[in-house]
This record gives sequence, structure tokens and C-alpha cells, in this order.
Amino acid sequence: MMTREEELARERQALRLLCSNLIRATTRVELCGLLDSSLFVDELHRVAFEEIRASGAVPAKRLREELPGRITNRGFPDFELLEFLGKDLATQGEIEQLFMSVLRLIQERHESDGSELEN
Repeated sequence: MMTREEELARERQALRLLCSNLIRATTRVELCGLLDSSLFVDELHRVAFEEIRASGAVPAKRLREELPGRITNRGFPDFELLEFLGKDLATQGEIEQLFMSVLRLIQERHESDGSELEN
């Protein structure tokens, strides 16, 4: 069983990946389709995911420019993207770790649905 801190870290890693310029916009849309907002325990994380998903296949740079305003409009007036995602964009070396966070969330979703993930 994961601690709350571990859950929050995994959620944040998943969001970092979705905002990364190292994945294609279409990949982001596909990953969002495999995830569900109910997997995000933290309310801010859930709202951020919903706004990322609603943005569609926009370039990562535009997503990161628009996300703070969208999240502020959802009731988080003090939202700071750099604080939220970390000062540095994900590096190529971190991408694999970030993908693993997303895959674990996807796996959780399928386990809670009672369906098995196919390889």
C-alpha cells in the first residue's frame, strides 16, 4: 500500500509527463484517454489532469502557457505551474520514470474496472 506522499508524487510525475515537450501531443491525448480523473486523489491534480485532457492535441508549449489560467478559473487562484511541475522540464532520462508513473495509474484504473490490461 502506498503512502499519501507516494501517491501524490506519482500523480505529479504523471502530470509532468503529460506537460512534457518530449512526448507528442497525440501521445498525450492517447494517455489521457487511458487515464481517468478519479485516479487522482489530490483535488488540484485532478483539476490539472481534467484541464490537460480538455486541451486536446495542442503543442506542449501552448499547453503550459494556457494551463495556469485554466486551473485558476477552476478555483485555484494561486496556481503556479513552475512550482507545481518543478522548475525544470522533464529530461530525456526522466521520461521513462514518468511513463512508469502513468502506466501504474492506467493499471490501477483497469484493476478497479475489473478488466485486465492486455500486453
